[in-house]
Amino acid sequence: MAHGDITHVDIPVTDHQRATEFYGSVFGWKIETYPGFEDYPMWRAPNEVSGGGLAPRSADFTQPRSTVEVDSIDETLATVTALGGTVIAPRSPITETSWWAVFRDLDGNEIGLYEAVTDTSAT
Repeated sequence: MAHGDITHVDIPVTDHQRATEFYGSVFGWKIETYPGFEDYPMWRAPNEVSGGGLAPRSADFTQPRSTVEVDSIDETLATVTALGGTVIAPRSPITETSWWAVFRDLDGNEIGLYEAVTDTSAT
């Protein structure tokens, strides 16, 4: 995906099994759990492009959050803060080649960021 593309949508849930059954039945989503991410089942829409996760609901995460792919989380967060936004979660690793972060915009919306190295031949 390119800089600025929405990569996925996280939906906060309290019961993964119940949410899996609900969203699978309502939308026909394929929902799977991957090793190391048992508390974060991933969903994929029938178009095989759209997707996201069923993330654990918490006091700080109560509404769905879109995540946007960026070339550099650090540069994007610098722009966000320069324009008056707030960093909620700084750049943190997902895997050895991918990272995430969250910011709050000027209207209080929380947006996720995703950065990944797709060409690992140099590593």
